[in-house]
Amino acid sequence: MSKRIDAEPPIGREARRRRSEQFETGDHAKHDRLAYILGAFLLVFGLFTGLVAFTMVRSHTYNPVVGIVNYFVPAPESVFGKERIFVLLMGLDYDYNNLDEPTSKDSRTDKIEAYAVDFPSKVVKAIAVPRDMDAIVNGHEDKINDAYHYGGARNTDLVVGSFLGLPKNDRGTYFDRYMTFRINTAKDLINAIGGVDVPVTETLNYDDTWGHLHIHFKPGMTHMDGDQAVSYMRFRHDACSDPCRIRRQQQVERLTIEKLKSDKFNDLTHIAQLIDVLRRDVDTNLTPDEMKSVGWSFRDLNVADIHQSQVPFTSDKNTNCCGDVLIPDDAGRAKLVADFVGPYFAATPPPSADAVAAIKPSDLRVDVRNGSGVPGLGKKVADLLRRDGYIINSVGNAASFDFDTTQIRATSKTPLAGERVRSDIHLASATITPIPVPTAATTAATAGSATPVLADVTVIVGRDYVNVPAAPASAAPAK
Repeated sequence: MSKRIDAEPPIGREARRRRSEQFETGDHAKHDRLAYILGAFLLVFGLFTGLVAFTMVRSHTYNPVVGIVNYFVPAPESVFGKERIFVLLMGLDYDYNNLDEPTSKDSRTDKIEAYAVDFPSKVVKAIAVPRDMDAIVNGHEDKINDAYHYGGARNTDLVVGSFLGLPKNDRGTYFDRYMTFRINTAKDLINAIGGVDVPVTETLNYDDTWGHLHIHFKPGMTHMDGDQAVSYMRFRHDACSDPCRIRRQQQVERLTIEKLKSDKFNDLTHIAQLIDVLRRDVDTNLTPDEMKSVGWSFRDLNVADIHQSQVPFTSDKNTNCCGDVLIPDDAGRAKLVADFVGPYFAATPPPSADAVAAIKPSDLRVDVRNGSGVPGLGKKVADLLRRDGYIINSVGNAASFDFDTTQIRATSKTPLAGERVRSDIHLASATITPIPVPTAATTAATAGSATPVLADVTVIVGRDYVNVPAAPASAAPAK
C-alpha cells in the first residue's frame, strides 16, 4: 500500500484535496514531494546521442569520419519533415510505499517544460511551467501537474499545449515529441558524467527525514554528485518558492550541458553510462534515427543559443479543488509564447581562442564594481586582474547588490576585450554586454574621480563569482 492517496473521484479526490490543503497550510516536513528531475537538458536526446553515437569521431582538426557520418546521417529537417519541432519534457514526482521504496504510481509531473528546437538556426528555446499553476485539467480546475495522473503523456500534451496557446500540428497534438524522465534520471545522469560544479549563491538548509530530503549548502563553488544536485534542485523553501526552484534546475541544466560537451567525456566508459541512463530512466517517442539526426546536428550547440524562461504569475489563490494555486500572468505568458513560435536567430559565434589571447591585458583599463553583496569580492577580482597585468582604474560597489551573474561591460574601443577579461577571471557564466565608448563625464559620475580616465571594461561582480583563487595581496587599497 502506497503512502500516496489516490486521486480518483469521488472519494479519493476529496482525500487528495484534504491532503493538499494540509500541505499548503505548512506541513512541509511530512508532505514535501518536490520536483527533483533535472528535466530539460536542452536536447537531452541530442546531447546523449551526440555523445553516445558520434562523439568518438570529434576532434579539433579535420576528421574524414565526419564526412562519412554526414553522408549516412540525414539532416533533421528531412527526418522530421519540418524545420522546427516542439518537444514536451516531463519529470515525474514520486512517493514512498510501506516498504520505504520510491514509487511513481499515480504520478504527477513536478517538472514541465516546453521546448522548441529550430534546426536551421540551431537555436533552442524553453518555457518552464510551474507545477502549481492553475489550469483546466480534463474539464475541471486543477493544478497543471495533475494532467499526467489523468492520462499520461498524451493528456499532458493536450493540457499544457492548450494552457500555453500553442498551435496544433497535423497529428492533432501540440507537441511533436515527448520525453518523460523517471525517478532517477537526474541523479544517474550527473553521476555518469562525474558530477557538476555549481556556484551556490545562498545558504540552503532543509531536512525532511520522511521524504529522504536533506539539503545543506553554503555559498561557494560546490562539486555535487547526483544525490546532492537533486537535493539542490528540490529546494524551494526560500522567498520565491517554486520559481526559484525552477531557476536552480535550469542553472544545473546548463552546467550539465557544458560538461557533456567537453572533450574529456569522449570515452567509452562515460558513453556506456549515458546509454544506460537513456535506456533505463527515459521514456520517449523519439526514434533512434531521430535521436541520431538531432544529436549529430546539434553536436556543437552554442550555449548562447539556449534560451530558458518560465511562465510568470500574478498571485496565488486557495481553491476547493487542490489547495493553493498560482494565477498565470496572461500577458506575460502570451509574450513568451509569441517569441517561442516566432522567428529564430542564432547568436554570434564565439571568437577563436587565439584572437582572444592576442589581446594584451596591459592595454586595458578596468573598473571593478561589487554587485554581489559579498564583502571583498570586488577586491578579489581586481587583485586577480592586476596580477595578470590589467590596469585597474577603480574598485567600488555597484548601484545594487542583486547581481546573480557577473556582468562584463566592454566598449567597442578594443574588440574582444570583454572576452579576454572573462577568460582571465575564469568565469564562463559571466555575460558580456557591448557599450558605447563612455564620455569623460560618464566615467566621472561612475568612478567618482575629478580627473577620470576612461575604462575599456567594467566588471560588475555577481554572486556566481565564488571560491575563485585570490590574487596575491596588493599594496593598493581596494574595496
